[in-house]
Amino acid sequence: MSHIYDRVALIGLGLIASSMFWAIKRTGLAGEVTGYARSEATRDTARRIGLCDRVCDSALEAVEGADLVVLCVPVGAMGAVAQDIAPALKPGATVTDVGSVKRHVIQAVSPHIPEGVHFIPAHPLAGTEHSGPESGFAELFDNRWCLLVPVEGSDSDAIARLRALWEGMGSNVDEIDADHHDLVLAVTSHAPHLIAYTMVGVADDLRRVTDTEVIKYSAAGFRDFTRIAASDPTMWRDVFLSNKDATLEILGRFTEELFALQRAIRTGDGEHLFDYFTRTRAIRRGIIDAGQDTDAPDFGRGKANP
Repeated sequence: MSHIYDRVALIGLGLIASSMFWAIKRTGLAGEVTGYARSEATRDTARRIGLCDRVCDSALEAVEGADLVVLCVPVGAMGAVAQDIAPALKPGATVTDVGSVKRHVIQAVSPHIPEGVHFIPAHPLAGTEHSGPESGFAELFDNRWCLLVPVEGSDSDAIARLRALWEGMGSNVDEIDADHHDLVLAVTSHAPHLIAYTMVGVADDLRRVTDTEVIKYSAAGFRDFTRIAASDPTMWRDVFLSNKDATLEILGRFTEELFALQRAIRTGDGEHLFDYFTRTRAIRRGIIDAGQDTDAPDFGRGKANP
């Protein structure tokens, strides 16, 4: 396969960036991949494991001459990073990101994008609870969705190239409007994470149930909550602060539904509970039928896909 980009720069070297590097190298989608991480320890790790063709000691150096720059930092840091790299961006280059909130990122990054540089926000819907440069693997994006969120005036050729890169890394690609993206993600990702954090926090509070019992007798329900709640704290703090409106709207809906279920349990309304659980079970079946998970006991997360 011929290169889609001659040089790609990855700014931030965590799970997504490292997986992008291995996925790009798997089929030769780019000539050279440079990388930069703020932490010297992360840069040392990246060099040790061969992550990126060249690890740079500044973001400016990493983006110099790059055809595609990918911002892989927490959404709260996107604006500052965009400001830092702006002077070194080459005319005709594309800047994109992998953040799970889009309206906030567009507002933070757009003002710093120079004339003649394309900005195309994106969000790969893929990840694990693991973070850091050593957690990446080439198959992370296979048959997962990547959402492109073009802004006003986004160049159609630049969009097509970015789409080709994500498809080359194994993703299915859709285009979506920023505000709708943020609402969809509040439903599918952000609110579920907050609920998981809460449930794990509640178990931590229940002093009548000892820590050893919680750990020892964790059936699948609590265990899966802890998997979600193990995610990177900086990233999730930024997600909730920057997708405030949509998350609060969905949590309001969640609270109403929870109260209705509480009432059904209190009043012994078994019919309501049965109907509700039947409806929600069908949604799970739909996710499996769409190829976005499996009904295996480990939810498809075998050794290759932790």
